[in-house]
Amino acid sequence: MLEEALEHLVKGIVDHDGDVVVSHKDGRRGELLEVRVHPDDLGRVIGRSGRTASALRTVVSALAGGRSVRVDIVDTDRSR
Repeated sequence: MLEEALEHLVKGIVDHDGDVVVSHKDGRRGELLEVRVHPDDLGRVIGRSGRTASALRTVVSALAGGRSVRVDIVDTDRSR
């Protein structure tokens, strides 16, 4: 449910909504939701001074109902 909600929110922000991918991973520190967007939309999802990303994390935390959930916005251009 969290993945779908986050994907819906991000698709409302970006221009290339077909490129939005939200993946779910379970880790030692709780759940991790990774958001991948078109490189041109990365700045829109992060926002000025990270405000949009922070707001997305706040909404997802509220929807999680006390579970530990992290939201990571992944830069697809970055080499690993």
